[in-house]
Amino acid sequence: MTDYDVIVVGAGPAGLLAAGRAAELGGRVLVLEKMRQEGRKLLITGKGRCNITNDAAIGEFITHVYPDGRFLRNAFSRFFSEDIISLLKENGVESTLERGGRYFPVSNKSSDVLKALLSWVKKLKVEIHCGQRVEKLLLKDGVVEGVIVNGREMKARSVILATGGKSYPATGSNGDGYQLAKAVGHSIEEAIPALVPLETEGDLAQALQGLNLRNVSAVIWVDGKKAGEDFGEMIFTHFGLSGPIILTLSRIAVKALNEKKKVEFTIDLKPALDEQKLDARLVRDLNEHGKKRLVNIIKFWLPATMVPVFIKMLSIDPEKECHQVSAKERKQIRHLLKNLSFTVSKHRSFKEAIITSGGVSTREISPKTMESKLVKGLYFAGEMIDVDAETGGYNLQIAYSTGWLAGDACIQK
Repeated sequence: MTDYDVIVVGAGPAGLLAAGRAAELGGRVLVLEKMRQEGRKLLITGKGRCNITNDAAIGEFITHVYPDGRFLRNAFSRFFSEDIISLLKENGVESTLERGGRYFPVSNKSSDVLKALLSWVKKLKVEIHCGQRVEKLLLKDGVVEGVIVNGREMKARSVILATGGKSYPATGSNGDGYQLAKAVGHSIEEAIPALVPLETEGDLAQALQGLNLRNVSAVIWVDGKKAGEDFGEMIFTHFGLSGPIILTLSRIAVKALNEKKKVEFTIDLKPALDEQKLDARLVRDLNEHGKKRLVNIIKFWLPATMVPVFIKMLSIDPEKECHQVSAKERKQIRHLLKNLSFTVSKHRSFKEAIITSGGVSTREISPKTMESKLVKGLYFAGEMIDVDAETGGYNLQIAYSTGWLAGDACIQK
């Protein structure tokens, strides 16, 4: 007799959903977590608030997933955003919908989400053993039989790998799962940082450090050609650029930087106004305040902390009276408002990447069950699969859905 029906490796959201679903169906389930605490990465998601999921419909949702969101259609159809919201509510966590379709716990505490998931699995008699590092998968004739953990064999009819990727390695996701999968014949698509902040040349970003901009547009240029665009929120840091729209476009930047290509960003501070409308606005303001110095009306166009930096970048005397500003100088102002430019020097490391791009090839995983096509009884869930998404709750939903499907399939097979 085997020790367990299912051994789940990893106690993050994917692993906990897998364990809970398998236990709901009557399985004897053990979760092995190498860290001393469950869900350490979940605790830091959404800056500690936990962006639980997104309310986008499945068709829209998969357009935010890379490299091919269609792989997840079946998983999403089986367990989706309304299901995790309902599960959390049943376990004491109310959710609230915010802009961008993003769900957060009403308490704004990711710890509450983790507590709810742990409460759920423990009510279902799932065993969780922390401080247990899985060293190897046990196989016999191409069928999984269990794992070796801390030098000891533990038997199970099915094993679900939900170890995470390589981002935020301090939380335990350092790529161990890739090695376990590779050792039994799986192909691993190169793991690279995704949703990662970017470093820029010069001191412009540093001069704006801490400034958060909303409702701006960012365009990424690779070797001088437009490669992507996004609208929303961003932040300047001591090393460069971050925030939702930068993180989303960082996928393009990382790939291009790895290929030694030139990467630049232009930020449109006035995306609601085209060149003509913006020029009309500038003319109006300059005429209305003709006797005032230019430095005193720039604050109408920009956040206060940007004004001195903006003035320094302009080759216009800030003491000049507004009615003296020429058409050529007005064009310079307009251009800077629409094209604040940065050259990217490199991306930050896995230590700061929200998610990992790459992982176990989806060609070797059944989309209907998350079972390995190479090893019977071996399943995958969450970030270690080669699917990842933009910011906005999409990545956590991938974890829940793939985890739930794997837990469901391994019992019902």
